[in-house]
Amino acid sequence: MNIPEELKYTKDHEWLKIEGDVCTIGITDFAQDHLTDVVFVELPEVGDRAEAGKTIATVESVKAVSDVFSPVTGEVVGVNEALPDEPEKVNEDPYGDGWMVKIKMENPAETEALLNAEEYEKHCESGD
Repeated sequence: MNIPEELKYTKDHEWLKIEGDVCTIGITDFAQDHLTDVVFVELPEVGDRAEAGKTIATVESVKAVSDVFSPVTGEVVGVNEALPDEPEKVNEDPYGDGWMVKIKMENPAETEALLNAEEYEKHCESGD
């Protein structure tokens, strides 16, 4: 299981890369592995408002449909335009080409409650 040290994680299996007041969000390697083959990704529009704990995207696999929750509140300032046509990027490179949205955070302090790589690995192992 790939868990990059430099990222933050949620218990719902989203990852965040924080750069200033903008964070890039996607689903983790653990999540994509459990979903199996991703066949469809529904993303928000640039300019949409993201609310911490609310659905920001939807991922459909051959196995299930899953919501992707925003870990932060703010404005969507970028979406991965490639994913609607190439949803398999989520499986192939969840931390790179498979990113989903970029959000300009209103309250960067929201990220303080997120998990680091070690905490996320323990969370995955515990089966919570």
